[in-house]
Amino acid sequence: MILLAIGVVLLGVFALRFRQERRRFSNGVLLLLGLLCVGGELVGSGTEGVGAELLFFFALAMSPLLVLVLAGLLMVNGVVMLRREGMRVANLLSLGLGVALLVPYVLLVVAVTAEWFVLGALLLAVVLVASYLGFVLAAFLLYSLVYGWVTRTDNALAIVVHGSGLLGDRVPPLLASRLDRARGIWQVDRAHGPSPLLVTSGGKGSDEKVAESTAMAAYLVEHGVPADEILQEDRSTTTRENLVFSRQLLARQGIDSRILLVTSNFHVLRTALLARSVGIDAQAVGAPTARYYLPSALLREYVGILFEHKVLNAVMCALMAAFPVFLAIYGVTQ
Repeated sequence: MILLAIGVVLLGVFALRFRQERRRFSNGVLLLLGLLCVGGELVGSGTEGVGAELLFFFALAMSPLLVLVLAGLLMVNGVVMLRREGMRVANLLSLGLGVALLVPYVLLVVAVTAEWFVLGALLLAVVLVASYLGFVLAAFLLYSLVYGWVTRTDNALAIVVHGSGLLGDRVPPLLASRLDRARGIWQVDRAHGPSPLLVTSGGKGSDEKVAESTAMAAYLVEHGVPADEILQEDRSTTTRENLVFSRQLLARQGIDSRILLVTSNFHVLRTALLARSVGIDAQAVGAPTARYYLPSALLREYVGILFEHKVLNAVMCALMAAFPVFLAIYGVTQ
């Protein structure tokens, strides 16, 4: 019952914080911790004695197999990404992670030739660091889903569409999906009240013939949006700049709230977190993404989340890895 009580308290704190400000990554951590505590209590209450021991043993035995399956799936996805999207560093992420997940198994083979304390320390360090990183990933994926489900799209004063790159001067499918999502929201809001302003946000890349915002605006006009209801922000090269420059553009129109940010579904949570960090009163919604593209895209977002809190994450990983090493050293000296 203690675990259940802790879980209920954590979920209650999550609900309060979510109501106050949903654009916090810590909300996802509280939600996952609360669900794990409640779930652990429910599972424990239904499995007594040997049943609980068998459940633990089954989970322990299945973990290496699940990691191997995940590694295989990531490597297959990485190959698909390289074939469809070309040889770029970002497209190597899922392939690289799949290979990285196999490293502990290679280390295990090496470690079995050493003394037991070396093997134990090595495996425990790997497991603890991987568990921490896995927890953060699970919190990110869970809260991305929750945030995407609850964000409302009605009653916006402005809709900012974030660029994602052009093919020369053409809008590629990923960006077209964002524009179509924004146009759909604009049409619904327009039918029930004043039309929100549409902001196309994106500068000109070195391999692009025109600024993204120009091509995006042309796409919207071709699909029925009046040109005088579109503002173009043509200076940004990053998501943070998308937000800052779009805010400046909208401020000149007297708009500083009820702003909706449209990006791809994998990018929604991080966009919302960035909006909060730069002081924009805005929520984010996502557009559909091709399934083959999602694993690599989500991993990039996850890495971005880790990097934005790099000091905290580095300290946590160092502590996790140092603990079993300390135990091994202590054992040798005894």
